[in-house]
Amino acid sequence: MPSLSRAESTARGASIVVVSYHVDLDLTGGAERFRSHVTIRFRAAGTETFAEVKPAKLLAVRLNDADLDPAALADNRLPLTGLAEENTLTVDAEMAYTNTGEGLHRFVDPTDGETYLYAMSFLDDVQRIFAAFDQPDLKAPVTLAVTAPAHWTVAANAELAANPAPGRWEFAPTLPIATYFFTLIAGPWHVCRDSHDGIPLGVYCRRSLAEHLDADAEEIFTVTKQCLDRFHQLFDERYPFGKYDQAFVPEFNAGAMENPGLVTFRDDYIFRSAVTDTQRELRATTIAHEMAHMWFGDLVTMRWWDDLWLNESFAEYLGTRVTAEATRFREAWTTFALRRKAWGYAADQRPSTHPVAPEQVTDAAEALLNFDGISYAKGASVLRQLVAWLGDEAFLAGLNDHFARHRFGNATLADLLDSLGTASAAPSSNGRELTDWADSWLRAAQVNTLRAEVAVDADGRYAEVAIAQTAPATHPVLRPHRIGVGRYAVDGTAERFEVDLDPKTDAGRTVLAGLAGEPAAAVLLPNDGDLTFAKIRLDPASADAVPLLLPRLADPLARALLWGEALDAATDGERPVSAVVDLIVAALPVETEVIIAEDVLTLSRALVDRYLDPLARQTALARVADACRRLLDAAEPGKSLQLAAARGLIAATTDAELLAGWLAGRDAPAGLAVDTELRWSILGRLVVLGAAGEAEIAAEAAADPSAAGAERAAKCRAARPDPAAKQAAWEIIVSNTELSNRLVEATATGFWQPEQAELTADHVARYFAEMPAAARLRTPWVADEVAKLAFPRYAVAQPTREAAAALLARDDLTPGLRRVVTDADDDLRRALVARTAVAATTA
Repeated sequence: MPSLSRAESTARGASIVVVSYHVDLDLTGGAERFRSHVTIRFRAAGTETFAEVKPAKLLAVRLNDADLDPAALADNRLPLTGLAEENTLTVDAEMAYTNTGEGLHRFVDPTDGETYLYAMSFLDDVQRIFAAFDQPDLKAPVTLAVTAPAHWTVAANAELAANPAPGRWEFAPTLPIATYFFTLIAGPWHVCRDSHDGIPLGVYCRRSLAEHLDADAEEIFTVTKQCLDRFHQLFDERYPFGKYDQAFVPEFNAGAMENPGLVTFRDDYIFRSAVTDTQRELRATTIAHEMAHMWFGDLVTMRWWDDLWLNESFAEYLGTRVTAEATRFREAWTTFALRRKAWGYAADQRPSTHPVAPEQVTDAAEALLNFDGISYAKGASVLRQLVAWLGDEAFLAGLNDHFARHRFGNATLADLLDSLGTASAAPSSNGRELTDWADSWLRAAQVNTLRAEVAVDADGRYAEVAIAQTAPATHPVLRPHRIGVGRYAVDGTAERFEVDLDPKTDAGRTVLAGLAGEPAAAVLLPNDGDLTFAKIRLDPASADAVPLLLPRLADPLARALLWGEALDAATDGERPVSAVVDLIVAALPVETEVIIAEDVLTLSRALVDRYLDPLARQTALARVADACRRLLDAAEPGKSLQLAAARGLIAATTDAELLAGWLAGRDAPAGLAVDTELRWSILGRLVVLGAAGEAEIAAEAAADPSAAGAERAAKCRAARPDPAAKQAAWEIIVSNTELSNRLVEATATGFWQPEQAELTADHVARYFAEMPAAARLRTPWVADEVAKLAFPRYAVAQPTREAAAALLARDDLTPGLRRVVTDADDDLRRALVARTAVAATTA
C-alpha cells in the first residue's frame, strides 16, 4: 500500500478542512472482523481528493447524494471527485482485527479465556478501524458509538455521554484531535477510579491482572496526580481533555501511546512479581512522558512527521524533568544520563543518523524509522541544553506562548522558534539568538566529543586546562555548549562551575583560564551535571583515577557520567573492555544506586558478549559474576539492590547447580523472592547452559499459564541448544503470521546466544537470504522489530559483514529492513575493530 507522502499531505491539507467524524463500531460479530460505519463532514476548496481505508471488505460508500463504487478503492486510497464546498462522506466496511498491536488489536487472555480489544491508530492505522483523512494536520472532533457484548466495559478518548441500552455505548464528541490519537478499549476490563483537581482518573487492566493493579493503583494514581500538579505549575494551559484514563493493554508494541483522554500502556507495567525501583521509575517517567504529550502533540500537533521531535523530544525531556521534580524518583536524570543517552549516542553515530529536526520526511513510512534514540534521547538532551543556554524562565515563557498561539491546531519548528525567540528577547531574558543555535543543534546530525586536555606542573598544579571539541569528518559541525566542569578529589569532594564553549570564538578549543595555578584534581569531569549532549573523554590521569574515585563518590549523576564515559570509550575501541570489567570489579560491589547497578550490567554485557573472543568473554563473565555475588551479599534483604544483584548474577554465572538450587527452593539469599519472573530468568539461563530443556519449560509454563508466561516460554524454547529447537524457532521468525507480535518477538529474542555460535552458524546466512521475504509478511512496525531482534549479532566475523553488504546492495528491501541491517552491520564493524585491537596488543 502506498505511504502518504509529505507532498500529498500538504496538498490535501490545503484543499480540505475536516469538520467532524461520527464513528459507529459493531464489535459483536465473529473473532475475525468487526463492522465500521463512519460519517465525515468536510469542506473542500477543490473538486477532488482522497480518503484512506484498509478494509477486509468495503461494503458501501456515499459522497453527498451519490453512491460510489466500492471497487474504486485502490490499495488504501478512496478517490473522491465532484466535491462541493460542504461535503458528507459515509463509509461502511467490514474491518479485520489484528494481532500486531496496530489497528483494533484482539487478544484472548490464556489465563481465563476472556477477549480484550484496544485501538492503536498511530502512525497511520486509524484507517484499519474507519475511513479517514489520515494525516496529523487534519484535526477534527470525533464522536464515537460502540456496540459490544453487554457485560463488557468500553472506554474511549471522550467521556461516556449515554448508555442507552445494554451493549451500547455513546461517547461525547472529543475536542479536535489528530486521527492517530483515536482509541478505545473494549472487554471485561478491571478498573480503578479516582479524581484529582476536578479531573476524573481511571486505570484499566485485564481481569487476570486485577490483583496486581490493585496492589499498585495507589502508586500509579499518586504519580499521575503529582505530574498533573507539576504540569499545571509549568504551563498556563490546564490539561484540556476532560478525564484522564490510563489503560494497560496486552501485546502493545510501544511503551505507551498518548491518546488524549485514554492513554494506553503496555501491560508489562502492571508488575506480577517483585521489581526494582528502576522499573517503578521507568513506569513513572512513562506516565509523565505521556502526560507531557497532552500539550506537546495533543493540544498542539506537528503539521507533518518531520517535526516529530516537537512531540517526542519534548515529552522525553519534560517526562524526565517532571518525574525528578514532582515524584519520589528524584534521580530520574541519572537514569537518563546512563541509559537513555547511551541510546541516543549510539543512534547518532550510526550510518542512519539524521537531524533531530530533519528538513523533510518524505512519507509516513520514513517517519516510522525516525522513532529512535535521536528523536527521543538526543532531542531531549538538546532541550536540556537549550534550558541551560537560554534560561528556564525564557524557555517556559516561550512554551506557553507556543501553546496559546496554536492550541488545538498544528505547528512547526519555525513556529516554536518564533515563540522562544520572542521570550528570549524580553527585557528579563538573556537575549540569546536562536537561528544559528537551531541550525547546529536541530538541523545537523551526529555528536560532538568534548575531550579534557590537561597539563600539570611539577608542583601538581594546573599549567593549562582546555576542553577540545571535535566532530566526525562526515558531519563536521561544532556546536555551542554550556557545560559544567567538576573537579573531584579522591575522597569524592567536588567543586563545580559552568562555562560556555563557543566554536565561533575559540575554534573548538576552550581554555579554562580560571584553573591555571589551581591544585590539580584527581578527576576533572567535563559536562558535570550532564547539561549537554556530547560524548566526553577524560584526560589520562583522570581516567586512571576513576577506579579509586567511583566507590567514594556520593553524587549518583556524577557516577553515571563516569560510567558512561568508560563504557563509551570501550564502545569506540579507545579502551579495552577489560578496563570496564576492572571498573565493575572495583565499584559495583559498593554501588548503592540500583539504577546504576542495573544499567552498568546491561550496557557492559553487550560489550563483553560481542567485543571479546570466547575465552576472554568467559573470563570476563566470571569476574562480573563475582562482583554481582559480592553486591548481592552486601545488599539489604528484600530491597531493589538485592534483586538487581541477583539478576546480574543469574545472567553472568555458569554455575548451573547454584541456579537449579534457587529454582528448587534451596539456598536462595534471605529476602530474595524467587517468584514467577525470577524463576523464568533462572530457567532461561539454565536452558542456555544446557542444564534444562523442554520438560522444565513446559512445567514452568503450566505453572504460569499467562500471556507473559507464554512469551517467556517462547524465548526459552528458542534458546535451547538443540538443532530441532533452533529450526522450529527459525520457522516462527521468518514465516509464522498466526502468532501475535509479542510471541514472535520473544522467539527472536531467545534465538541467538553467544554460547551457541557453532550451533547457529548456518542460520547466519539464512538471515540474509530469508529476511527480505519475511519482512514483507508483517506490518512495518512488527517486521522491523523482528528483523532487529533476529539479526546474528554474535556472529562477529568479516563474512557476516560481507553478507550484510550483499544484502544491502539489493534494491528490493523494505526501508525498515535496510535501516536495521545498516545499523546492525555498523555495530559489527565496531566489535571487529575492538577485537582486532585486542589481538594486536596481545600478539
